[in-house]
Amino acid sequence: MSQLSVNHLLGIKYLNKNDIDLIFETADHFKEVINRPIKKVPSLRDITIANIFFENSTRTKLSFELAQKRLSADVISFSAAQSSVKKGETLIDTVNNILSMKVDMVVMRHANPGAAYFLSKNVKASIVNAGDGAHEHPTQALLDSFSIREKLGEVAGKKVVIVGDILHSRVALSNIYALQMQGAEIRVCGPKTLIPKHIESLGVKVEPSLRKALEWCDVANMLRVQNERMDVNYFPSTREYAMQYGLDKKLLDSLNKEILIMHPGPINRGVEITSDVADSTSSIILDQVENGVAIRMAVIYLLASKIQ
Repeated sequence: MSQLSVNHLLGIKYLNKNDIDLIFETADHFKEVINRPIKKVPSLRDITIANIFFENSTRTKLSFELAQKRLSADVISFSAAQSSVKKGETLIDTVNNILSMKVDMVVMRHANPGAAYFLSKNVKASIVNAGDGAHEHPTQALLDSFSIREKLGEVAGKKVVIVGDILHSRVALSNIYALQMQGAEIRVCGPKTLIPKHIESLGVKVEPSLRKALEWCDVANMLRVQNERMDVNYFPSTREYAMQYGLDKKLLDSLNKEILIMHPGPINRGVEITSDVADSTSSIILDQVENGVAIRMAVIYLLASKIQ
């Protein structure tokens, strides 16, 4: 059986094209499994996985838990809000205490960039990064690419625009790495204050006009404005942001072609996209969520097969 080149999923930048292809092929198989009447496979019967979330999550947490249960793994979930972290326990202590209960894999989301990498160097377990601050969110980028591949046949040669708060977005960075590795062309679009200063060094073009960006692209990935990461005002008002960078049905219908609309969730309806766009036939937002379970099953299965 083919194997991943890594023992942890810390970020897309640590993967290669073969890894992504292997994850997608495995996810194809699992997608077929989760659409059967009996959705469970006994693949990871003796594996114990801890989900440790130091930041809020709905889709990612549920998706990981469901993926683990579909693979018959034993799952423990931990939310930092109700834990001893509030009493001042360090990250390594928290995780080592969990590992001493004989856990094989840790899925972690943390507010600090590099937290998952730090953990992989300091504890004996397989680590999956479920988002580290504004750094990376590898499983989201994989499910986004997988959804594009499913709808458009392949990712290579496709034009993808990422719109919105690029500066604070871990989804944007992971997507840029993943899409480039598969040969897609990428542009970013958003208020100048929310575009990182040196983003062009990643081989990405900046397009200030939303209309031009949409006329150019095959796929638009609309990001949420991350108010919880903002310490100052990056734009005058939400209303002004929505007028310049929000996608409504009128703008979508005025394009002379069909494009795919994606969103990592949670959606702020009426800000980055209106309800009639989110619920339109162009939108593959709920397909992304469904594919998320298959992708996470694939990642967990492939990493678990490397545990000695």
